[in-house]
Amino acid sequence: MIVTNKVVSPLDLQKIESYVKSAKHIEVEEVEVPQLPQSKSYLKIICISYIRENTNTLITLEMVEEIIKKNYIFNNITLASRF
Repeated sequence: MIVTNKVVSPLDLQKIESYVKSAKHIEVEEVEVPQLPQSKSYLKIICISYIRENTNTLITLEMVEEIIKKNYIFNNITLASRF
């Protein structure tokens, strides 16, 4: 594990991998690909009316996705389930 207080770029990760694999006392086959830590959060959306207010139009999945994509809070999200 390597710890740093700077933002790491993909080029930095390649340099680290190259350096580690070139070390004489390390078996190259056992070196894992370096990667940055990742986290996942889940948000379950409940209690959405199925009909648009003051109309008889049903709310579709596409409408919900479009609203989510327009909101900056949800930048870079992936919808995990479409139910």
